[in-house]
Amino acid sequence: MDLFEDDAAAVGNAPELSVSEISGAVKRVIEGEFGRVRVRGEVGRVSRPRSGHVYLDLKDDRAVLSAVIWKGNATRLETQPEEGMEVVATGRLTTFAGQSRYQMIIEEVAPAGLGALMAMLEKRRQALAAEGLFDPERKRPIPYLPQVIGVVTSPSGAVIRDILHRLADRFPRRVIVWPVAVQGAACAAEVAAAIRGFNALVPGGPVPRPDVLIVARGGGSVEDLWGFNEEIVVRAAAASEIPLISAVGHETDTTLIDFAADRRAPTPTAAAEMAVPVRLDLIAWSDGQGARLTRALGMGLERRGQRLRDLARALPRPEALLGQAAQRLDLWGERLPLALGVGLERRGQRLAAVSAGLRPRLLADRVARLGREVAGLGARLV
Repeated sequence: MDLFEDDAAAVGNAPELSVSEISGAVKRVIEGEFGRVRVRGEVGRVSRPRSGHVYLDLKDDRAVLSAVIWKGNATRLETQPEEGMEVVATGRLTTFAGQSRYQMIIEEVAPAGLGALMAMLEKRRQALAAEGLFDPERKRPIPYLPQVIGVVTSPSGAVIRDILHRLADRFPRRVIVWPVAVQGAACAAEVAAAIRGFNALVPGGPVPRPDVLIVARGGGSVEDLWGFNEEIVVRAAAASEIPLISAVGHETDTTLIDFAADRRAPTPTAAAEMAVPVRLDLIAWSDGQGARLTRALGMGLERRGQRLRDLARALPRPEALLGQAAQRLDLWGERLPLALGVGLERRGQRLAAVSAGLRPRLLADRVARLGREVAGLGARLV
């Protein structure tokens, strides 16, 4: 009985706490014990409301941990959480008193190993391919000789020097560089903005609109190239009205922008070779075509000349065509003076016969007779 009396006395002496006080105490204990933690798990449901915050679950085969990524951190993450990913999340534990639960405030997210990263990449590739973004029918031909080439890359790396050097060797063209970060958190957004920016240029404007785009970066690890796997970059490449060449990494590296681009180059140098032909080869080809045209023209003239000569041999000689006509002309020339004399004589005789009836007295008598007839008619009118 003494033991039960002691327990009752202890309970009776315990201070009374409000709900808020209990919640605050639990919050202090959890945040004090788990100030910074790294948690590995599979991403469950993911919610992205208009506020910009990201709500998600981390789970394993026995438990589920609610988590939230505040808007400021969500925009800076190199890897965006997707359902089904296995990740390592870094942050701190806290409580949410409104629902009497604890949760994790995530500050960093990284894939849990290369296998998880590649699994996420394949899942994203299949989803974008299902939308038709990688269909061959969407591919545009690269112009044979572009006037302006737009390059999206870092302005300080060896990539842009290699591209410019190769263009200068093959066929110098005007190049416009849009500087971007080629790795890190800002990479995807800047590359997508550069592609859209080039497409937004107006033809004939103060900044010339490129005829072809090259998106280039040197080699690196999967993590270094990850910005070119982001959905925002793939969609910008697929929507580009300007033909686009992807040259990200080395020949063995593959990123999702390679599937959306119109052409994939194994290296940035190869991209420059795809963009323009070799000027000396083009000049040699043009000279060869000119020589062929000259030979064809000469052969054509020769064939037509021979044809004309063959046809001329089938025609009668000019003397045979004009001989009889010349004889008739000579005959008529001899008969013409005699015919003119006879004609003049006949016309003189007719003139004399006609003029015999036109003597003055006959005319006067006729006039008088007509006058009398007129006078008689006048009298009848009165």
